[in-house]
Amino acid sequence: MALRTCASPNHDARPAGVAVSLIVVHAISLPPDEFGGPGVEQLFTNTLDPDAHPYYATIHQLRVSAHYFIRRDGETLCFVDPERRAWHAGVSCWQGREVCNDFSIGIELEGCDTQPFEPAQYAALARLIDALRARYPIADVVGHSDIAPGRKTDPGPFFDWERLESLLSGGNDRRAGAHSHVKF
Repeated sequence: MALRTCASPNHDARPAGVAVSLIVVHAISLPPDEFGGPGVEQLFTNTLDPDAHPYYATIHQLRVSAHYFIRRDGETLCFVDPERRAWHAGVSCWQGREVCNDFSIGIELEGCDTQPFEPAQYAALARLIDALRARYPIADVVGHSDIAPGRKTDPGPFFDWERLESLLSGGNDRRAGAHSHVKF
């Protein structure tokens, strides 16, 4: 799988002995509801210009990242090596385990809560999840909204979990919680 590397300084070591077992799917667009610009890369690399857009003035000081970012055309960027802990989940809990950053991989899709995602994004996401499953004991694939309900809404109502499921290899993992009807 071809990845473009764009190193983020916003990561640290995972706790000793903690296995990666969760993938968290996010959605982000910068500026909000706009696609294709450099805003996400700049945010994750701490180079976002607060004067470039009014919204940026409210977030430029954030120190956040994700392991991967998938653009609308399917281009996949790696910001943090999955062996490291990216700062993507914030205050979070999955199946009674808090601090999901410790045991998860964060994948951001270029998107928002008001528009569907692109076929190329689903294809790239499925390839990436399959590659990560081959490397780590992934038990669940969930949305940011599943680990931070009430605080986060992404990947949002337009994310098609069944479409993702149909593209994935295997098929025995479960997606619990808010989407228990989806099995993969």
